Amino acid sequence: MNDLTLGPQPAPPRSHRHSAPAGQDGLYSTFSREEWSQLGKDRISLSPEELEALRSTAEPASPTDIEEIFGPLCRLIRLHVEASHSLSARIAGSLLRKAAAPKPYIIGIAGSVAVGKSTFARLLQALLARHSNAWRVDLVATDGFLFPTATLEARGLMKRKGFPESYDLRGMVRFLSEMKAGASELEIPVYSHEAYDVVPGSFQKIRQPDILIFEGLNVLQTARDARSTASDFFDFSVYLDAEPSDIARWYKDRFLLLQRSVFQRPTSYFHHYKDLSPKEAARVAAEIWQSINLPNLTRNILPTRDRARVILHKDAAHRIVEVRLRQGP
Repeated sequence: MNDLTLGPQPAPPRSHRHSAPAGQDGLYSTFSREEWSQLGKDRISLSPEELEALRSTAEPASPTDIEEIFGPLCRLIRLHVEASHSLSARIAGSLLRKAAAPKPYIIGIAGSVAVGKSTFARLLQALLARHSNAWRVDLVATDGFLFPTATLEARGLMKRKGFPESYDLRGMVRFLSEMKAGASELEIPVYSHEAYDVVPGSFQKIRQPDILIFEGLNVLQTARDARSTASDFFDFSVYLDAEPSDIARWYKDRFLLLQRSVFQRPTSYFHHYKDLSPKEAARVAAEIWQSINLPNLTRNILPTRDRARVILHKDAAHRIVEVRLRQGP
């Protein structure tokens, strides 16, 4: 198996979506899907049944995606993980004169609502877990760190749910800090998308994984008034990118799908939308996108894109067509 080639590559002309801030030209190497698929890759696969179980109806994925996108990406991550472990062992042995304590390798996954983060994170978890070293890979979504609905309502933040201020950022940073410190077991709240709230008394237990995938909207964001932010604890990061107009359409399509399914349940927070006509549902989805999700994307999420190690850009059909790889350490 050939090593992943990361040398200089001919980059296609940049569109407005990839305009780099001043002084950052050349920070990324840009690959077309075809160029990326030809790089060294881990030969891993999922059965049709496994792929169907992991993907979302609104976020398609195919065996071709596994081979052409995830194969090289898993190879790249594996090289980074092995290099990190080797460096930690050498520092502990040569400098500190002690054995290296096991610490999880943390991968952050960022991007807009409806861009496909959840499906991407589940697929990456399943594929990395199939590595020959039998890595234990856990997945944590930042939804569990959202403040409960009662708290958001009391603070007038329900219409800013998903914005940084709607999360328990201190709890998030504390979890990641303790995870990196080698805590034997940690608990995080479980979030229900149906109830649109944190589930009281329900927790996800995390027990010293080899790799932790941490997925959420604002995980790459920095904060002026905080000593630490979530991204301080990441060893690797991925940003899922797409044109806002495409994401808006995906959000509308997903809303219409949920309105015909999950919203019909009396236990759904959005049950009051159950009798909307398709036209009315599309209007509501557009209003939510314009008033909440688009402002959050443009003000808080998109500005963090160029902090990611890898940027994966999707076309209008949800297909990853371009990969940008950040150079340097």
